Amino acid sequence: MTVRTRFAPSPTGFLHIGGARTALFSWLYARKHGGQFVLRIEDTDRERSSEASVNAILEGMAWLGLDYDEGPFYQTRRFERYAEVTRQLLDSGHAYKCYCSKERLEKLRATQMENREKPRYDGRCSGGVEPPSPDAPFVIRFRNPKQGNVEFDDLVRGRISISNDELDDLIIARSDGSPTYNLTVVVDDSDMRISHVIRGDDHINNTPRQINLIKALGLEMPVYAHTPMILGDDGKRLSKRHGAVSVIQYREDGFLPEALLNYLVRLGWSHEDQEVFSIDEMIELFDISDVNRAASVFNTEKLLWLNQHYIKEADPQHIARHLSHFLGRRGIDPATGPDLQAVATVQHERAKTLVEMAEISEFFYRDFAEFDNKSAKKHLKAAAQEPLEKVRAALAALDGWEPEPIYAVVTAVAESLELKIGKVAQPLRVAVAGRAASPGIDMTLHLAGREACLRRVDRALEYIRQRIEQSESV
Repeated sequence: MTVRTRFAPSPTGFLHIGGARTALFSWLYARKHGGQFVLRIEDTDRERSSEASVNAILEGMAWLGLDYDEGPFYQTRRFERYAEVTRQLLDSGHAYKCYCSKERLEKLRATQMENREKPRYDGRCSGGVEPPSPDAPFVIRFRNPKQGNVEFDDLVRGRISISNDELDDLIIARSDGSPTYNLTVVVDDSDMRISHVIRGDDHINNTPRQINLIKALGLEMPVYAHTPMILGDDGKRLSKRHGAVSVIQYREDGFLPEALLNYLVRLGWSHEDQEVFSIDEMIELFDISDVNRAASVFNTEKLLWLNQHYIKEADPQHIARHLSHFLGRRGIDPATGPDLQAVATVQHERAKTLVEMAEISEFFYRDFAEFDNKSAKKHLKAAAQEPLEKVRAALAALDGWEPEPIYAVVTAVAESLELKIGKVAQPLRVAVAGRAASPGIDMTLHLAGREACLRRVDRALEYIRQRIEQSESV
């Protein structure tokens, strides 16, 4: 059997974390078994679906690298096919027209709730009724079996059995003729030859209904796997109140796609004690039957740890390619400053996200507005004036501007003043970077450039002189 999986989002918003994990699991299963991964856009909810949401889903999948072999297929382009299947069910007696008004159904539901009964359609029209009028509106309901159980083996949850008397006659076509979710899914999965349906366990109540439809149509049943939901760290279902839930928002927050994929695959699945997985390792090791039945808890700190790991371990050229976007968002053209790959190399151990890396790298490309207050108070004081004056003069006299001679100047000034190197390097660092933390002093100055360094040291010396004057006038 050829494995064919699918990801079938509804375009009513962005690609969220739960959907991305479902897509990843489906993609991995197909890739592991040499199968195909199909993308289907379930856009039958015309009021809530939008082209912008479709684009957001496609953008999110492209960023994650979840390439699909077929699609995207759009349900709104398949209405004739759904109508054909609906007629087939009507002709075979597996479906019927229901003329019950909205008011009757609401009253029926209220009575059932009052009697502490499970709300369900009572089958009034199932035996056939005369239309109230020639043009009376109607829906089409599937005639669900009244006896027996629906049983299937779920790859995650094991054997599941649902009694048919728990199910009612669901609507498969609305009064305007448009198909409903359960019908379209069954038709699409069959027509697209989907062998394995991997989806969130919020769909598990739909599965027995869909299986009964599959049997009524004489179709082959796919294998099902229902993955557990994702919770926030407070134990409640993951939502916007827990922070970003959109895949694209994580991109904008400075996460690498490989880090997010690595984190998502570990939400409910594990392989021994391994935490970090390459894409190839995910494909090789992932098995949907190893996914835990329990809900997974999203931990942002763990994701940050993984992202920092990937930033540290990745090729600086790869980081530079991503970093360019975040510098651009700060109004910086990376081409006007030091080599971006060199910046990524010296900063790769200092940032958890690319947003943070862009922020701490900004001084390489332009002057900062003001010194970090705490750093300036500690390092730009009267004792730093002479070291900064001497190191400024020595740096200005350098023939070239390479890391090794820059470092030699700093050490020489420290030795001439009989100071530890930090007493020279730290004031110099604050002068050039605006803060007490930066890469090695030689690379900090080298990448910032000669003119910027000398200009900023002059600014720091003026800051110190003003500070001295203020203290003397008190």
